[in-house]
Amino acid sequence: MLTSTHLLRRRRFLPLFVTQLFNAFNDNLYKTTMVLFVVYAVYNDESTEASFSGLASALFILPFFILSALAGQLADMRDKAKIIRVVKACEIGLMVIGATGLYMAWQGILVHAVAIPLLLLALFLTGVQSTFLGPIKYAILPQHLKKEEVLAGTGLVEAGTYIAILAGTILAGPLAVDHTGWAAIGIIVTACIGYLVSRQVPPAPPLGKVEQLDWHILRASVKLVRDTMHNAEVYYAILAISFFWTIGAVLFIQFPPLAKNTIMASPEVASLFLVVFSVGVAIGSVAVNALLKGRVSARFAPLSVIAMGLFVVAFYIVAKMWEADQPASLLGVSEFIAWPMATVLLLCLLGISVAGGMFVVPLYAFLTTRVSPDTASRTIAANNIVNSGAMVVGSLIAMALSAAGVPITEQVLLCAAMCLFSAWLAKRLIAAENAAAELAAAAGA
Repeated sequence: MLTSTHLLRRRRFLPLFVTQLFNAFNDNLYKTTMVLFVVYAVYNDESTEASFSGLASALFILPFFILSALAGQLADMRDKAKIIRVVKACEIGLMVIGATGLYMAWQGILVHAVAIPLLLLALFLTGVQSTFLGPIKYAILPQHLKKEEVLAGTGLVEAGTYIAILAGTILAGPLAVDHTGWAAIGIIVTACIGYLVSRQVPPAPPLGKVEQLDWHILRASVKLVRDTMHNAEVYYAILAISFFWTIGAVLFIQFPPLAKNTIMASPEVASLFLVVFSVGVAIGSVAVNALLKGRVSARFAPLSVIAMGLFVVAFYIVAKMWEADQPASLLGVSEFIAWPMATVLLLCLLGISVAGGMFVVPLYAFLTTRVSPDTASRTIAANNIVNSGAMVVGSLIAMALSAAGVPITEQVLLCAAMCLFSAWLAKRLIAAENAAAELAAAAGA
């Protein structure tokens, strides 16, 4: 605790911490406001709403698949602080585009012809921004912090990110339909503040020999993934993480239209669902760290993801019961909480996210502890490539199911089935972990 308090008073940490906090807040304020506004104020058809939610998710994820190799190379080969400043300056421009789209849609000006394309363009550019910042967030801390401070610094960044995600998601609910103009102003102001703070991040030059950048995106991506996947632990960790986020992508696509059309909930309640999900992941990450006592291990992963699947099935059952006794009009937060089965529904959501956090958080540790420090950024980038590819596939599957007329509620069961495959991947990771431990023990004997 003293280390954490100490770091928050130091320039080598505080500007990075605040920059990441504002970035996560702005991303979630924009994304959630945009999706909720279009679902609640533009479309009035469950299939169209689900298709739009899927398209929005795919557009945000696509840059991770296309540009992560370049982002990983840059983060390991160039001054990370300079990259942060350039990316944050670009954020101001992309948020101006997003704000213009929000304002036009709010005022009913060329909604389908201009406003929605602008909203989706800004969302894609937000994904580009996150693609370049992602590897830096993990790799810059060991350069600015002492060895004994890195764990505390990482914990503070993660905690700040979750707080920012929650703040952006909570604020998006009441702003989404009736006060969208304020959201448009807010995202521009936040981007400007984030850029000014980023200028205070100390230099972080490359640690190893500066190589030549490979600008051939496809070749660089294939090489990056191939070079990373030779380690069995990293290989199975990346596959398991990717499958988990595919499940997460499908669930997040389903949430807004399911909240509106099945639960008959207002935008504020849809926002509440996303908040509960974020809180649950945070609880799960803390719980599994306590159980593992700081050791990097996947031993709780199979049980965690099976528990997640069971909570998904429970959520499906409650949603079907809710559908049978549906409210006549959209429920506000207080009306929703007073409705029968609301508490059970929220507990199912919390269970899904807690189990999900317990599953995925330890897997990320394999990516940074099983590789050399000078390649950490590229390992995270390789993970982002595989993750995003899997999530785009998940988004396309959800969109195809909606186009085929499969009800949103029934699509939830797809996530439960996917959890079984994730459990198998986790078992394979445990086997790789045990084999690596035996080799290390034999080498040390």
